[in-house]
Amino acid sequence: MKNRTAITLFGGSGDLTYRKLLPAMYNLHVLGKLEDNFEIIGLGRRDYTTEDYIAIARNWMKEYSRKQYADETFNEFAKRITYFKIDISNVDEYARLQDFYTSKEISDHVYYYAVAPELFLTITEGLRKYCSQNKAKIIIEKPFGADLDDATKLNSKLEEFFGHDEIYHIDHYLGKEMIQNILSVRFNNAIFKGIWNKDFIESVQITVAEAVGVGTRAGYYDKSGATKDMVQNHLLQVLSIVAMEEPKDSSMDREQLELLKALKPVNKVEDILVMGQYDGYLQENNISENSKTETYVALKVEIENERWQGVPFFIRTGKKMATRESQVIVKFKAENSAPQNMLIIKVQPSEGIYLKFNAKKPGTDKELQEVSMDFCQSCILENRINTPEAYERLLDACFKGDRLLFSKWDQIVVSWNYINNILAKHKAIGSPIYTYEQNTMGPKEADKLTDWILDLE
Repeated sequence: MKNRTAITLFGGSGDLTYRKLLPAMYNLHVLGKLEDNFEIIGLGRRDYTTEDYIAIARNWMKEYSRKQYADETFNEFAKRITYFKIDISNVDEYARLQDFYTSKEISDHVYYYAVAPELFLTITEGLRKYCSQNKAKIIIEKPFGADLDDATKLNSKLEEFFGHDEIYHIDHYLGKEMIQNILSVRFNNAIFKGIWNKDFIESVQITVAEAVGVGTRAGYYDKSGATKDMVQNHLLQVLSIVAMEEPKDSSMDREQLELLKALKPVNKVEDILVMGQYDGYLQENNISENSKTETYVALKVEIENERWQGVPFFIRTGKKMATRESQVIVKFKAENSAPQNMLIIKVQPSEGIYLKFNAKKPGTDKELQEVSMDFCQSCILENRINTPEAYERLLDACFKGDRLLFSKWDQIVVSWNYINNILAKHKAIGSPIYTYEQNTMGPKEADKLTDWILDLE
């Protein structure tokens, strides 16, 4: 029998696995992108049988898979799935795991760390001690470490065991269709390519608003907060794609890194940062009653290079906000006192591009009116059917050994340095964490940074 390939999901009974990872692999199965001998192993402490686990997964698949659910198709997909009960915090338990791999003739592995960061080193030690003969790739969920020192220690251990080229730092935002489409908009349209700079652009806003609260992630989130959970990785990655120079080849690593290195160091943090906590956060399960963790952050970022000198980039993210919306807004400088042109790239939940510009109002001599062009990509059924979900795209890339859409270690270092500096200064001066009402767009104090825009329509 040919040796099998398997993905092992550490955190196999967690929300990420049920809501994102298993549905993504179901989609890949439907599309015929998984090898016949590919297996899925869910690890967890719960006292499930494989049959129990599959029954639970079936309901999640019905709700979250992009491809239409069908009993017959799921039953075939379920033949790939095994549940393995294990205490992943006990290093010696990994001897049993390796015995299981051997019994199943699994030799080629993808290990997915879908667990809290504090378990990463323990898992790695268990694999190193008992599973070191396996050929393996590893996928690491964000945030990568609690801070730069922690991330550096972790990266050193991972590289020592897995090797640099087998580590995949996953940032699902890099797998989103419209984030990738930013590159096409910027570099394949003459109307934008020549004016994507300080001479024509007044400011840029990047918003990731979430309507949900901390939910089942409260234990982790209260140790992290919005800045580490979202800004250090997702939002700085998006910013780097919006602002980087045009890549010379298919890889954009170098250009992203250079952009992140050009972020202007922060001196007076009170002038560029506002943090908030939604009302009711302290009453959530598993949250400290005196928690000072921020669930909202708004940040003004500047870039010290020739293209962007003096152009502010405003980024904000928060939970329990008035809507779920991720978007990038480019505000162009006004011409002849006319209203500003704006370009909005809608990332989620709707996907598309919206352009606001000026035209003469019919029946007048010179009076202007604002008009718009709106391309709603996700409104087209064919696009919805054929567009992979972010995790689906990224898992497929990892299985193929394609690292293009994954965060790189040197970028992680630069991002952590930038964020650590901001957080240290925020703590040193005792800046407040403002309370904001649920179902709003965050604390009103953030309005001092800019005139925030959410919806141009």
